[in-house]
Amino acid sequence: MTAWIIWSIHWKNKTNLNNIRRNLAWKNSLPDNTAQGGDSNILIAYFSRVGNTDFPDDIDAVSSASLLRKDGELFGNTQYIASLIQQATDGDLFLIETAEKYPVDYDETDALGQKENRERSRPALASHVDNLDDYDRIFLGFPNWYYDMPMAVYAFLEEYDLSGKTIIPFVTSGGSGFSKAVSAIQSIQPNAEVLADGYKVTHSKVDGVTLADIQEWLDGLDG
Repeated sequence: MTAWIIWSIHWKNKTNLNNIRRNLAWKNSLPDNTAQGGDSNILIAYFSRVGNTDFPDDIDAVSSASLLRKDGELFGNTQYIASLIQQATDGDLFLIETAEKYPVDYDETDALGQKENRERSRPALASHVDNLDDYDRIFLGFPNWYYDMPMAVYAFLEEYDLSGKTIIPFVTSGGSGFSKAVSAIQSIQPNAEVLADGYKVTHSKVDGVTLADIQEWLDGLDG
């Protein structure tokens, strides 16, 4: 029986999204350089606006791009998908965090992301995985910025040797999906297995994604 089927059987009944608040308690209480979760060989590394921006408590998630609220909690789009993957796999969550925060204003963040993309610059990272050898599978999540990964994700990938590991990408976008991200990941990590069947969802549909949707995708990875 393959690992994906075992995970499916073990976690298929964990469908209560109210667990999100508990599973993400790390967000305000644990060190930035620690992968959050239990004993696992699965790492869920992701880049998101929440965690990389100092949002005010009363930020309007409805009118602010790439944000949503679940049970009163503020999530970035990619962060929310990462939290569902964590529930489905019991993997360890890890925020790819930059040393300098991005602006609260979306247009300013968009302009900065465009500048980083144009210059191919690599922002300094504030978070690091100290126990990477513990992981065999790495889910890697990010928003699509200018038909590419954010430069912080490039910095993350270039920091580690992921040879022999399986990388499963997931992306949130305005409609461009992965663009060239999968091939870029493979180019940076040529000795890792990069799955092409990553999870992709548009920003407008993130709020409706359920744990069952993620479990169905995970089940399909074995097919």
